[in-house]
Amino acid sequence: MIKNISFLKYKEKILILFLLFFSLIINQYYGNRGIFPLDSFSHFDKGFEILLGEYPFKDYWVISGPFIDYFQSFFFYIFGTNWQSYIFHASFINILITLGTFIVLRNFGLNVYFCFFYSFATAILGYPSSGTPFVDHHSTFFSLLGLYCLILAIKTESKLYWILLPLFFTFAFFSKPVPSTYIIISAVFILLFYSLIYKKIHWIKYSLSSLIFITIFILITGKIQGISFSSFIDQYILYPQTLGAERYGEIDVSFKNIFGRFKFIYISLLPLIYVNFKKLYFQKNYFYNKDLIYFLAILFLTIGLILHQLLTKNQIFIFFLIPILTAFSHIYLTKHVNKSKIVIFLILGICVFATYKYHLRFNENRKFHEFRETNFDLAFPAKNINNKLSGLKWITPEYKNNPKDEISLILEIQSYLKQEKRKKMIMTHYTFFSVILDQKTFSPARFFTQHGVSHPIKGNKYFDKYQDFFIQKIRRNNIEVIYTIKPVEPYFLEYLLNKKCIKSSSLNSILDAHLILECDNLKSN
Repeated sequence: MIKNISFLKYKEKILILFLLFFSLIINQYYGNRGIFPLDSFSHFDKGFEILLGEYPFKDYWVISGPFIDYFQSFFFYIFGTNWQSYIFHASFINILITLGTFIVLRNFGLNVYFCFFYSFATAILGYPSSGTPFVDHHSTFFSLLGLYCLILAIKTESKLYWILLPLFFTFAFFSKPVPSTYIIISAVFILLFYSLIYKKIHWIKYSLSSLIFITIFILITGKIQGISFSSFIDQYILYPQTLGAERYGEIDVSFKNIFGRFKFIYISLLPLIYVNFKKLYFQKNYFYNKDLIYFLAILFLTIGLILHQLLTKNQIFIFFLIPILTAFSHIYLTKHVNKSKIVIFLILGICVFATYKYHLRFNENRKFHEFRETNFDLAFPAKNINNKLSGLKWITPEYKNNPKDEISLILEIQSYLKQEKRKKMIMTHYTFFSVILDQKTFSPARFFTQHGVSHPIKGNKYFDKYQDFFIQKIRRNNIEVIYTIKPVEPYFLEYLLNKKCIKSSSLNSILDAHLILECDNLKSN
C-alpha cells in the first residue's frame, strides 16, 4: 500500500515536470513564429526603458499594462535584453496557469491523469495564441489565478491562499482594468457573502491585510519614481472609460456574435449549470454548499470574459476556458450525477476537439496576429535586423509575401537613427528601436494608432491633457527632432503641435523626420 502511494506521488511529480516543460516550450515556439508589430512588441521597448529610468504615467501615457512593463524589465535584468527573455515572460505565465489548473483540479480529487489531460489542453490554448506578453492575456490569467486562490482558500481555509488572493488580482488589474474589474467585483461579492454565511470573518481579515500592504507598497514605489497620482487616475481610470463608453454602443447583439462565436464555451459550461440548478431546486441547504461557491466563481469568470470579448477590438483568445470548464463539469458530474460516464466521455471528446480546432486556428495559423493565408516558410531570421532578436522568424501581415523588403527598410532606418546625434523622439509601431539602438526613444505612448487605443486623440475630452503631457516631455528632454515611422502618419503630429513649430521631410518610404523649430508656444492654435 505504501509502495503504491509512493509510486503515485512519483508519477504525479513526473507529470507536473512534463507540464512545466511543455507549457514553456510550446509558448517559446509560437512566440518565435510570425509577429504582429503593434501587439507583439507592445512591452519590448518599455520594459527596457524602465531599466533606463523611464516610468509609466510619468514618462509615457499608459491605459493598460504598467505591471507587464515592470515585469518585463525584471526579465530583461535577469536574462538580458533580447527576444527570448521577452517571450519567456509570456511562457512563465503559461507555466503558472498550467500548474495552477493542475493543483486546483487535484485539490478536488480528480484523477491525476485527467488533471494532466485538462492542464495539458490549457497549456496549448493559454498563451501560445499570442506567444508574447499581452495585456488581455495577463489580465485574464492573473484574474484566473486569483479565482483559483479564492476557490482553494475556501476549500482548504489556508492563510496562504487568502494572502495571495489580493496579490494576483492586483497583478490582473495593473495588467489591464478589464476584464479583471468584472472578475474582481464578482470575487469580492462571493468572499463577503460567504464569509458572513459561514461566519468566517477572518477570511476577510487575511485578504484585507494583504491588500493594505500591497497598496502601501505601490504608493511608496510610485512616490519614489515621481509618478503623479492624478496622472495615474487620468490615464488608467478615467480616459479608458471614454473608450469603453464608445464601445458599448458598438456591440453586435446578433445571435452569431453572442452565441455562435462562443458555442464550445457554452457547451462546456452547460453541465455545471445543470448540476447546480438541479441541486438548488431539490436540496434546500445547497445554497450554503461550498460546491455552489466554486460554481459561481467559474460562472462569473466565464461571463466576465465573454463580456470583455464582446467589447474589445482584440482577437478572441478565451478558448482556454474550454479545458477548465470541461474539467469542472467532469468533477461535478462525477460527484452529483449517477451514471455519468457517457456524459464525461462526451465532455472529454469536446475538450479534445475544441483544443485541436483552436490550436490550429490561433497557434498554427496565427489568427490572433491577423495572418491569413500566410506561408510561414517565407519567414526570415530576425537576427538579420539585430542579434537581440535572435530566434524570431520575421514575417508580418503587412509584408507576408516578402519579409525581406520590410527587414531592408528597418535596417535602413536603424542605420540612419544610429548616426543621428541630435536628441530624438521616435514614434512608431515598431516598438523595438529602443532595444536595438540601446537608447531611449522618448516615445510619449507605448504605441500609436489613429483610433486612440493607447492615448487620446483629437475630439476626446482628455486630448488636452495628453497634448500637455506630450509637450512637457519634449521640453523636459530637450527633443530636437521627431521621427515617425509609418503607419504613424506625419499629420498625426499636427494635432499635437503647431504646423509652424515643425519642419518635416521624408527620408524613405516609411520614415519621416520632423525638426522642431523655435516657437513661442508649441501648442496648437
